[in-house]
Amino acid sequence: MVRIDLNADLGEGEHVLPSDLAVLDVVTSANIACGFHAGNSDVMRATAGEAGRRHVAVGAHVSYRDREGFGRRPVEVAPDVLVADIVEQFAHLARVAGEVGVAVTYVKPHGALYHRMCTDPEVAGAVVAAVSACGTTGGGPPPALVALAGTAVLDLAGRNGLRPAAEAYADRAYRADGSLAPRGTPGAVLDDPAAIAGRALAIATRGRVPSVDGPEVTVAADTICLHGDTPGAATAAAAVREALDRAGVEVRTWSGPGARRDGR
Repeated sequence: MVRIDLNADLGEGEHVLPSDLAVLDVVTSANIACGFHAGNSDVMRATAGEAGRRHVAVGAHVSYRDREGFGRRPVEVAPDVLVADIVEQFAHLARVAGEVGVAVTYVKPHGALYHRMCTDPEVAGAVVAAVSACGTTGGGPPPALVALAGTAVLDLAGRNGLRPAAEAYADRAYRADGSLAPRGTPGAVLDDPAAIAGRALAIATRGRVPSVDGPEVTVAADTICLHGDTPGAATAAAAVREALDRAGVEVRTWSGPGARRDGR
């Protein structure tokens, strides 16, 4: 049985978006913005509650402190400050999610921080140190860490006692070296639901995706990301889920609490 998790970046508005609710109906993990790049306490709480009602696992979508740039601009910050910022964001989400009975079981950095930790050893070390310092609600072990498949930060997380989860993207273009094509370059963001669904199916069943500048890229992924802020995100998410279900792929979260065992 082929298994895969579907995650989405959610809670990035000033209120809970109808599209977020539609995406929550088909994914198995929700990366909820923690206020530094988007979102607020009310949105965090409501989104976590909606995720809990759907048995969707919840993760902290942490970022640089950059609401103006939506967390997608590089920010130079000292490692100790970055550690404190990540812990603060996780604690904030864990507190408000806990108010609606939902545990936060993993961390997925957002935007510029995500890409930086995959290429900069110092930033990777700070992220791993921060996640190690976080605890799940209920006093469990540290949360897991989601990072781009094939990057060194996953190995670093594992060596430091964290559970790493390798991530691939169904709605982003890849370069031949396994990195994502930068936003703003032609074709970097996919918006055709059929194409996105086809790519998700290829990731789940073949572990390969096409690249924009060379041969196919091998991606051994635990989870596939769908961006909640992409126009038509709900339609694309539904198409991905339908394609995976039709192919007999078991879609369920990898991160423990929130796992769906009802096939949906």
